[in-house]
Amino acid sequence: MTGNDIVPELTNGEFETFSKEGTIFLDFFAEWCMPCTMMDPIIDELSEEFKEKIKFGKINVDENTKIAQKFEVCSIPTFLLIRDSKVLERFSGATNQEELREVLKKHL
Repeated sequence: MTGNDIVPELTNGEFETFSKEGTIFLDFFAEWCMPCTMMDPIIDELSEEFKEKIKFGKINVDENTKIAQKFEVCSIPTFLLIRDSKVLERFSGATNQEELREVLKKHL
């Protein structure tokens, strides 16, 4: 658990309900992953900025392997932007806030 109250951490059971409709941004992470930890404040800020348009969720790959396998997550951090069960964007590794913001804006 990240101790982060801004972006909810989803479990295998919660994921289906959470991702049913709308545009979803998923952050696949692990607690031991330093680049994942570095991305936390950026993801938090973007979730606040886009909160009326995009739902944000975190998936701990160590605790929720079914979801990670479903999306073939092989490295972390991995970020997915999904709409209607279709992956619109997929990228891995740490990035900067402006690049992520532009990807999100492109799909509004």
